[in-house]
Amino acid sequence: MEPTQLKQREFPTLMTEEELIDFLRIPEVSKATDHHNVIEHLKRFRTLPRIHICNSVLYPKEAILKWIDAQTKNGE
Repeated sequence: MEPTQLKQREFPTLMTEEELIDFLRIPEVSKATDHHNVIEHLKRFRTLPRIHICNSVLYPKEAILKWIDAQTKNGE
């Protein structure tokens, strides 16, 4: 791999909250000190898709990608 190319990280089909934080690049774009609060805000006010399995919250990658597409504003 060329030094100027970044290796894209693979994310699982069902992501944990930590994986989702990385997937959405929240540490890079948010000034929040607690990135979990950003996820809570997205769940409450932006209907972030998630599924509950065995008392754990997981985030389906495909649903997140569709959610991102729906949240994207063209030219606004």
